[in-house]
Amino acid sequence: MRVAFVGLGVMGYPMAGYLVKAGHEVTVFNRTTGKADQWCAEHGGTRADTPGKAAADAEIVFACVGNDDDVRAVVLGENGILRSIPDGGIIVDHTTASAVVAREVADAAAAKNVGFLDAPLSGGQAGAENGQLTIMVGGSDETFARAAPVMDCYAKAITLIGPAGSGQLAKMVNQICIAGIVQGLSEGLHFAKRANLDVSKVIEAISKGAAQSWQMENRWETMINNEFEFGFAVEWMRKDLGIALAEADSNGANLEMTKLVDRFYAEVQELGGRRWDTSSLIARLEK
Repeated sequence: MRVAFVGLGVMGYPMAGYLVKAGHEVTVFNRTTGKADQWCAEHGGTRADTPGKAAADAEIVFACVGNDDDVRAVVLGENGILRSIPDGGIIVDHTTASAVVAREVADAAAAKNVGFLDAPLSGGQAGAENGQLTIMVGGSDETFARAAPVMDCYAKAITLIGPAGSGQLAKMVNQICIAGIVQGLSEGLHFAKRANLDVSKVIEAISKGAAQSWQMENRWETMINNEFEFGFAVEWMRKDLGIALAEADSNGANLEMTKLVDRFYAEVQELGGRRWDTSSLIARLEK
């Protein structure tokens, strides 16, 4: 297929590379042109000067940018994807954004006979680099059926949740759950250290039972060693939790724990941890 990828950050850069490896003809756009040039030198694709030019001949355009405003700019803007994508094309937005902007873009795309999927990701930078992402999707059955086989090259699981906006809502559930798990793990590790237990033996014991989690398996050792210079950044998590809390204000959900953990992440930022991994919640307990 002729495809385009807009946004070559820590997630988009390797994802676009997997599209090339799968045999697709890929055109990329990135606000920092040097990053796009680097990607093209590495993967052999083509760089475009605007999102619209990247989309001009594409059957599917993928985007992975920062927030709602970025999505509106690259899709709906003067030089945006919708200005140039061919009739019958598809836009797949991998940005973690609000359900509101997903529905807004879906409506604008439908008016131009363009399919749209909101398809936020879980798995972090490692998942993107290893082609093992979990993708939560909102959109129509028909559009999903056309795009899913292409996304499969960088995914381990792709699930159509429901209509436009449903992917973003599912990602909010994902982040709400992670926030609680990391806080619980942080307190458990902190308690084990204060109780003078051999933490490695504790983890060996409890990670085979009901307390087991991905965070426990992959982060406990770095957490007790105060190693946080990797993974999903605190500032990104706070952005995501802010989206979830705003949606909860709208739908009436009671997110007491999420509000609390968001405040804890604010404390981590005050410690200088704006770009630390989200597992750095333990740092505020041991400061």
